[in-house]
Amino acid sequence: MAMTSATATAQDLLARQAPIDKKMKAVDTLALRNLIDREQAGSPAAQLYKDWNNRYAHRATELPDSFLINLKDFCMPTTNKVVTSNFGRRWGRMHKGIDVKVYIGDTIRAAFSGKVRIVKYEARGYGNYVVIRHYNGLETIYGHMSKHLVKENQTVKAGDPIGLGGNTGRSTGSHLHFETRLCGVALNPALMFDFRNQDVTGDTYMFRRDTNSRESAQANKLRGKDGSELADASGSKGKSKDRKSASSSAGDVRYHKVRKGETLSSIAKKRGTTVSKLCKLNHITTKMRIRPGQILRYS
Repeated sequence: MAMTSATATAQDLLARQAPIDKKMKAVDTLALRNLIDREQAGSPAAQLYKDWNNRYAHRATELPDSFLINLKDFCMPTTNKVVTSNFGRRWGRMHKGIDVKVYIGDTIRAAFSGKVRIVKYEARGYGNYVVIRHYNGLETIYGHMSKHLVKENQTVKAGDPIGLGGNTGRSTGSHLHFETRLCGVALNPALMFDFRNQDVTGDTYMFRRDTNSRESAQANKLRGKDGSELADASGSKGKSKDRKSASSSAGDVRYHKVRKGETLSSIAKKRGTTVSKLCKLNHITTKMRIRPGQILRYS
């Protein structure tokens, strides 16, 4: 009888303690949330952006004369090392990011920690894309994905999966279109990311408005020489020795850009390979239609 009474008393104590525990847990959660809010409010991004909207992928606002961007605690958005198109003028228009060869279904990851601002589909542009605002002041855009893995206003950490590689929107082959923007203005990702070495260019990058254009051009030249190249993606003759050496240094991984009227058979003959090998390297079949501008790996 005494044991039964003691058990009942213990149960009463637990019952009375439960609401207190629940209240303390709520207090702890609120305190943690307030701490996170304070940290984010003091981040460089809070100094640059006055508003948060989910309508525009990018909208240029006033750039600072200079701004130090922290590149620590990064993650490469893809493990693929081949850049098929650089930042700059292309086909008579400005290409405001870089294209990295990925296959449909490859995991695409957040480059830095931050908050997802936009998750949308744009048929004549980015296709399935994601925009993330990072605490270091940058915004990154990931385009042409086959699937979204995040939602708007979701907080992500560097390296979190945000989507899958694809060929959606205005795209002529599976790849990741990757942009880095500051106050809505596109910066050359090569200033900060070295895809060949799967690394950033330093712990920090100092943006200077008056020298950015010149530094951007120099970054393209440097990346071309060190092999995080265009990997012979154009398929045209008369390229420089630097481009050829870049293809060799990349471990004989080479690409062909499809021209109007070309077929798998004609490309195989031109590149000294076979149709079956082209299909195997690019995960396609002989019945699949290839389009002008599409990038195909041939070795």
